[in-house]
Parts: sequence; structure tokens; C-alpha cells
Amino acid sequence: MIEREHHYQVNVKWTGNKGNGTQSYKDYERSYEISEDGKPVILGSSDPAFLGDAKCWNPEDLLVAAASACHKLWYLHLCSEAGISVISYVDRAHGTMREGKKGCFTDITLKPEITIRPGDDINRAQALHHRAHDLCFIANSLNFPITCQPVITHSQNG
Repeated sequence: MIEREHHYQVNVKWTGNKGNGTQSYKDYERSYEISEDGKPVILGSSDPAFLGDAKCWNPEDLLVAAASACHKLWYLHLCSEAGISVISYVDRAHGTMREGKKGCFTDITLKPEITIRPGDDINRAQALHHRAHDLCFIANSLNFPITCQPVITHSQNG
């Protein structure tokens, strides 16, 4: 297989200067915008535990979302190749981060609820999650476990 490099650029702009910059820990907001030409702006902040805005996406949310989305995209691709028709896919992913002197994520658990076409092989659909995990660029880049606990059902509509 030919190895190719892909490059990704994002602009992250801090928008939380309330007039005094970072003069003191509580003098500034943790807000920021993620942008790139041609894409909608994503509003971000830190986790509320670190004085962030709970209504905005924080880096930890985005890491869990990246792992979930990458897995899903590979899974849909593999199902398509295997002749399994996915009708719906909703993941309720969860990540755990440990605070401390050197905080880190300890795990991410993916919990996709998947509906496939009646008659498609649920066991095969289940097995494709292992392959999707092996191919996921994000999972391959992280140094902690990502587990997948899928629930797969057949569509009630023929």
C-alpha cells in the first residue's frame, strides 16, 4: 500500500480577553474559536472544572468526538464493502481523563447503537468493529485504550 501524507490546518483564536489579558487566573475567559476557510466556526472553551463555559466544546469533548467519528467512518466504509447496509448509527461515546501533576486520558468507550437492514448478518456487523478500530487513524495515534461496545439491531422496516 502506498503511504500518503495528509495535512490538516486549523486556526484557533483565543476570544477571552476581557481587557486585562491574562493578568490573573480569573481575569480572562477560556473561550476560543476553531476555524478554517470554508468551514463553520466551532466555539470552544475549557471544561467547566477549569473555569470554562459548559455550553461550548472543550478539547476533551473534541478528542472523544474525534475518536468516535473516525471509528464510525471506518465502520460505515467496511459495512458498505461487506454488503451490510447501516440504516442508523448513534454513538454515545465516553472518555475519562485523570487530573494530576500530569493529567491524561485513561480511556475512551464507544457505545454505538446501530441499525442494519433486515437479513444482514449481525455477527459480521459486530466483527467489523474490530477491523474499524484497527484502521482508525485517531485510535492508532492515542496511547490509551479505546473500547467499543456496540449494540446492533435489525431495522423493523423492510
